[in-house]
Amino acid sequence: MSKICVVIPCYNEYNRLDEKSFINFIKENCNYFDLLFVNDGSKDNTAQKLSSICAQQPDNIFCLNLNKNEGKAEAVRQGILYAHNQKKYAALAYFDADLATPLSELLVMKNLLFENQKIKLILCSRIKRLGASIERNRKRHILGRVFSTFASIILKLPVYDTQCGAKLISSTVIDVAFNQKFVTKWLFDIEIIARLRNSHSKEILDILFEYPITNWKDVSGSKLKFTYMLKVPFELIKIKRIYNY
Repeated sequence: MSKICVVIPCYNEYNRLDEKSFINFIKENCNYFDLLFVNDGSKDNTAQKLSSICAQQPDNIFCLNLNKNEGKAEAVRQGILYAHNQKKYAALAYFDADLATPLSELLVMKNLLFENQKIKLILCSRIKRLGASIERNRKRHILGRVFSTFASIILKLPVYDTQCGAKLISSTVIDVAFNQKFVTKWLFDIEIIARLRNSHSKEILDILFEYPITNWKDVSGSKLKFTYMLKVPFELIKIKRIYNY
């Protein structure tokens, strides 16, 4: 068993879903990947577009419909657990629906995970460097660096980028990372790392791997409201209180 299921949470993504990119990726890589879209109670025509995408590759692309909007954290969690319960995937991933991180990065991530048995979680990192095309809004980048610094302090780990919306997780740690509901709606990436840190404290530096992706592009239309940014410090404090021992 060496196949990966990629979970893609969707809430009102009708205008941002690049149908062609998803179909082409699966046609070229159907032996290694399946896609699971989680329709998180969308109120636009996302459900219809997802049905169209699934119909074109019914053996490799699936959809899980949630009756009401649960938020990104719960949509990802529900999708990961649904796929994991199929008992046929060696690893699970989640990617943002806007494909700010292109699906092609999964090919490198897959090799990194399967070639090193110690690695359990691969985090994509948006590091602007020579040889990479990382297009980030300057203000969001600065805020992101401040946030990541605090996240690293709370986790007590040298993590550069916790919030890139692309992760790959070994099926062996899914229960630890996803069985319990997350306490935050948008900072669940940090909670995943904290849960693994608490359960694998002696080997945590061996099981986490940050992969500096080659391509990333800031896509407009984020569902993260500015008002939520005001809550971030309190959310970080909540994570620190719950997970730090």
